[in-house]
Amino acid sequence: MGLSEDRAAMRTKLGTWGAWIGPLTAVPAALGRPTAAAVEAAGYTCLWYPEGMGVRESFSNGAVLLGATEKIMVASGITNVWARDALASASASRTLNDSFDNRFLLGLGVSHPPQVDPRGTTYLKPVAKMREYLEQLNASEFNTPDANSAPVEPVQTIIAALRKPMLEVARDLSLGAHPYLVPVEHTARAREIMGPDPLLIPEHKVIIETDANKARERARGAIGWYLQIENYKKNLIWMGFTEDDIANGGSDRLIDALVAHGDPETVVAKLREHLDAGADQVAIQALGDESDPTGITQLQELAPLLK
Repeated sequence: MGLSEDRAAMRTKLGTWGAWIGPLTAVPAALGRPTAAAVEAAGYTCLWYPEGMGVRESFSNGAVLLGATEKIMVASGITNVWARDALASASASRTLNDSFDNRFLLGLGVSHPPQVDPRGTTYLKPVAKMREYLEQLNASEFNTPDANSAPVEPVQTIIAALRKPMLEVARDLSLGAHPYLVPVEHTARAREIMGPDPLLIPEHKVIIETDANKARERARGAIGWYLQIENYKKNLIWMGFTEDDIANGGSDRLIDALVAHGDPETVVAKLREHLDAGADQVAIQALGDESDPTGITQLQELAPLLK
């Protein structure tokens, strides 16, 4: 199949509503497995998980989550391109898809200097790095001793992309873009840049809490680290926010744009704005607390409204 056909097929497989669970990069399998199963039971059609530094390795963690589920897609959001070369990522992705009924989607990202430089690697030219990585991955081979086996299909990838240069890489060399920490306006702009064909799957954070002050306090605690990262700051300024909006944990205007809060109906209405703006799927990240560290309880509460 061509790239356009691959995108159409993946769009159908992924569905409209995904669950994005950040703690899955750190929690033990004893918690990750039942969380993944609960996401599937709630009716979500894709489970997204990240990869950080010094936590659970992306592909082996993906195998744990795929093994705990039966039908849903499992997507890395994202696998760090600085952690392994393109051939290793291609081979690992093909192994997971061969082992788990083609239910794995490889999300790739260039991460951020604080996550990369401590590895002994210098974070330089992220757009060029991603373009070269995808070119190598797309040209990779996967040898099999079975001479009668079908030809090896290209690895299906989606990449973390925020501003125009990386969105263009997503458009040209992958299935599409998986933006993180973005307002609805970003979805509209990304769709305009990439055109109608590529996949566009933004992540959006939610808190089911009708007290706006309490919700904003929790939101600031969850996104404070990201607001210190240059990639995200530049993107938010590109979207029209100011340095004052970004400072001190984020203005109310910024917090409300990045974290949907209120009762379940209000939260879902905000999420649907991404679909109206051109998203194919919304990857919902419910910000948990001590009683619900993975956010699964909130995801279960939202699920009946996501029809």
